[in-house]
Amino acid sequence: MAQIMAVIIFLAMFLLIITEKLERHIVTLLCGLLTLVLVFGIGMRSMSAIVNTLNLKEIFTTGFWYVSGEASENSSGINWATIIFIAGMMVMVEGMERAGFFRWLCMRIAKLVHYKTISIFITFMIMSGILSMFIDSITVILFLAAVTVELAQLLKFNPVPMILSEIFCANLGGSATMCGDPPNIIIGTSLGYSFADFITNTGMMAGVSLILSILYFYLVYRKELSAGAVGIDTSAFPEPKEAIRDKKKFIISCVIFLCAVVMLVTHAQTGLTVAYIGLFIALVTLLTAWSDAWSLLKRLDYKTLLFFIGLFVVVGGLEQTGTLEVIANFIGQISGGNVKLMIAIIIWGSAIASAFIDNIPFAATMIPVIKSLAVTQGIDLSVLAWTLSMGTDIGGSATPIGASANVIGTAVAAKEGYPIGWGRYCRVMAPATIMVILITMIFIFLRYL
Repeated sequence: MAQIMAVIIFLAMFLLIITEKLERHIVTLLCGLLTLVLVFGIGMRSMSAIVNTLNLKEIFTTGFWYVSGEASENSSGINWATIIFIAGMMVMVEGMERAGFFRWLCMRIAKLVHYKTISIFITFMIMSGILSMFIDSITVILFLAAVTVELAQLLKFNPVPMILSEIFCANLGGSATMCGDPPNIIIGTSLGYSFADFITNTGMMAGVSLILSILYFYLVYRKELSAGAVGIDTSAFPEPKEAIRDKKKFIISCVIFLCAVVMLVTHAQTGLTVAYIGLFIALVTLLTAWSDAWSLLKRLDYKTLLFFIGLFVVVGGLEQTGTLEVIANFIGQISGGNVKLMIAIIIWGSAIASAFIDNIPFAATMIPVIKSLAVTQGIDLSVLAWTLSMGTDIGGSATPIGASANVIGTAVAAKEGYPIGWGRYCRVMAPATIMVILITMIFIFLRYL
């Protein structure tokens, strides 16, 4: 009975998220509350299931903040490390935005390539991919798309091709590191993988795919972008330094960002967890912001953090009732123990699902599944983790609703008078997604099997 209720609540949550009748954080919180009351309280009558899913005691353990030796693998209940880390990065990004960092960077690069359309097109794709390795792709696209539209109006070219390519590269760049995309943060913190683990595995796949993706978008859009006006006087264009709102805060935000990168790259050696890094970066940002600290806190995306909390509780319901073990056994039976077929099912299943539903809840749901598969089928867990990561991160690029960056990018374009319909979006982005998933699957077969 508890298992049936857990599945019904989970499916209802997904349906409500897709229909967008209610804000998604309200949906997950309500479904999380129903899971605690109906599944754990009435169905299982288990207080331990509630305690394990809420997982509050984890925050007060030494291992949550500092790990000596191997990281513990814990994916049960609310992943507070993910919540705290994302919150910390949000604070840092808000500080950088208020200082004018992102706009300055975009304008500086545009000037360095002498405002040549094709050069801006390629460099913005690369910048989108690199920034998304360390900063949430939503933030990256929000500012890249806005500056792209501004440059398009100055240089008389259509910004849609550039915005679409930036969206794809942002999702691809996010797949390269542990902190680049929410699914990766969840996978890393749940399974005990470090920044170095991701960069040496998914990072290599993303790097090869980024080169081919840039070539693909260049071949698709080179004629359209080359048709822009020639001989425009760029001397009257705004100087990059004009984007800097406060020079002192700009320098401080750059230093904090570099510190965050260094701490993330070395956290496997220092033993500092991502929860510690997120909290430390947030505190430093707030302390250096002085009078703007409260303003920064008010601008945080609390809805996303609440969304995560409710989501983890609902997925915890599936885990505590053994539903996810059933799914894992089903995948194992379909594949017949064939590792290649299992990997193909996971990567293509993840990609197709993430193209139409939010990849965050899908990744959170699949983590216990791949853990069970690794145990029952005798497969290396890390191989399944990299497969899940790339499938969820890249699959979301295929449709306008597959990832948050897609929604933000197309919304910015539409607001500025450049609407992007499903047909125009999918005609270019779906083939690129299929190309990268194929490359990734072949890479996994050749390297790990």
